[in-house]
Amino acid sequence: MTSTLRGVAYVSVWVVLWGTASSLADAVLLQRGAYGSGSLGQVVTFTTYGMAAVVLAVRLARRFLPKAEA
Repeated sequence: MTSTLRGVAYVSVWVVLWGTASSLADAVLLQRGAYGSGSLGQVVTFTTYGMAAVVLAVRLARRFLPKAEA
């Protein structure tokens, strides 16, 4: 697998993980009436999970994306 393809796959997996985790949290919060659909609460939920996903992805990148050989 080329380094470009590996990088695209890595980012894609993180996008799916972010979307799944934030959607599950959003569903629970909507069901419990913490906020309504289309509210600022949803923006905060998805943004917070997105920032957490970026931090984790960057920290774990070395483990899954070894440096390309020059």
